[in-house]
Amino acid sequence: MAGLKESSGNGLFDALSDEQPLQIAGVVNAYSALLAEASGFKCLYLSGAGVAVSSRGMPDLGMTTMDDVLTDLRRIRQATDLPILVDVDTGWESVDETIKQMELAGASAIQLEDQISQKRCGHRPGKKLVSIDEMQTRIAEALRSRKTKMAIMARTDALASEGIDAAIERLDAYVQAGAELIFPEALSELNQYRKIADKIDVPMLANMTEFGKTPLFNKSELASAGVHMILYPLSAFRAMSAAALKVYQAIRQDGDQKCMIDIMQNREELYELINYYEFEEKIDEDFKVEGENYD
Repeated sequence: MAGLKESSGNGLFDALSDEQPLQIAGVVNAYSALLAEASGFKCLYLSGAGVAVSSRGMPDLGMTTMDDVLTDLRRIRQATDLPILVDVDTGWESVDETIKQMELAGASAIQLEDQISQKRCGHRPGKKLVSIDEMQTRIAEALRSRKTKMAIMARTDALASEGIDAAIERLDAYVQAGAELIFPEALSELNQYRKIADKIDVPMLANMTEFGKTPLFNKSELASAGVHMILYPLSAFRAMSAAALKVYQAIRQDGDQKCMIDIMQNREELYELINYYEFEEKIDEDFKVEGENYD
């Protein structure tokens, strides 16, 4: 793949060289990034929908800002050195400023899409796209603004409204404009990935989001269809949210959380992941603290 050679040194491409297909874990905060890293993932993803729902408690309908995403990205970057792919929607008010700020915050790659600014979830009806020329302009502006090896991924939502041939035409045009990675959204068949892979020679991402248009294909199935990256954008967050709701409901219903203890992460597991004792010892050393250990 040409993209791997041209962008050598970028953490995401380095991970792609080590693992194919590269499984990318969606994370919503710094701690979930640590959990994903401890599980063996070599690349992370910060979803626009994840930021909207987990950090703002609102739907992913273009209402969150670049600053909302940057806040979460900075915290995740402080917690891990893994490469991070960041969803920047349509680039907000200025693609130039978006690129500058994402580079400063530590993004390894950004995902730029071809919807209008008032975007919708890629698996919902009613999506409206900009012209090919306008999306190429977004990509060109991103490349002009880029000062580091941060990679540019182009996403298209064309399949739902324009069909697979139009989606391929768009992706090819985006690669011609300089996109180094591609993301065809809401595909419904493995053969659609194969058709894209036959026409376009840059790494392709498959989005395995739950409860959407795309079946939850296995890693081996996607590999056989020419997919290079597999994204699980909100899998863990959905599970966390369902578990949290059960705990809250049990406490309200039973008056305590005893029946939920078995599904909880225990204190030692938490402390190990966040290096609690190491930090505690450093504080004790710095401040010469002696006495009881308060939990």
